[in-house]
Amino acid sequence: MGEASVKTLEGQSAVTSSPMADESVRPPRSRLARFGELRSPRRPRIWFEILLIAVSYWTYSLIRNAVPEQKAEALRNADWIWEFEKSLGLAFEHSVNHAVNSVTWLIVTMNYYYATLHFIVTIGVLVWLYRWHPGRYAAARLVLFATTGVALVGYYLYPLAPPRLMNGVNFIDTVLVHETWGSMASGDLKNMSNQYAAMPSMHIGWSLWCGLIIFAVASAPWAKILGLLYPTATLVVIVATANHFWLDAVGGILCLGFGFALSYGWYRALPHRLPKVPERQPERRGLRPAVRA
Repeated sequence: MGEASVKTLEGQSAVTSSPMADESVRPPRSRLARFGELRSPRRPRIWFEILLIAVSYWTYSLIRNAVPEQKAEALRNADWIWEFEKSLGLAFEHSVNHAVNSVTWLIVTMNYYYATLHFIVTIGVLVWLYRWHPGRYAAARLVLFATTGVALVGYYLYPLAPPRLMNGVNFIDTVLVHETWGSMASGDLKNMSNQYAAMPSMHIGWSLWCGLIIFAVASAPWAKILGLLYPTATLVVIVATANHFWLDAVGGILCLGFGFALSYGWYRALPHRLPKVPERQPERRGLRPAVRA
């Protein structure tokens, strides 16, 4: 069964195997081959991505806010960082905070920038990748998720007060002074967020992720320029609003480096080096569709 006799030109019989026979005797794929499939970029599914992002951010917020606030230790760490920056001659946060606060329209704009854009732009870049660069989406998403995950370790191991909560340094809490909406760490919303989770800065981690992805993947020169300007502007904002030290930004950059390293190790390439559209996966894993005569 599974074989058929056919006549050759000389009138002799020959035995050929049917497609079903070829498929049945094909050796099973190895575990290494199956593992290789998992590491190959696939076209993302919208329902899964929405659910994954929603659950991941909910989990991130839950864990971040569940970390003990440890006020005394967080304030001691803030004092240490401030003294360390002064020893380097790079303790410029206080001057920037007071200078920008004197321009009302500018600091109010920065308050709303700080409260909203890290959500809006990050989600926008994810949607853009999903729609126009599906082959690069999963690798870029892994960078973002790994960056955020390792940041949670930083919040637990190194509680840190933001400059605006320090004692005796006279930083201005710009959200309180200008009565603007948005900060989860000031005003009526302060009890909904961990006040002492400033290191690392995920405003920098996420904005730099956005900027590098846009710069590497976008084709329009103006888009590449905006990609580079976005994390630069974010750095100015987090310092001017006294929500972070510049060293918190360094922590965010290190977390992002870990994210890119993990993604590279899994996909064996940086996101922008992967194909724009993933190769089509066969309906049956490891088997090519049978060719019918």
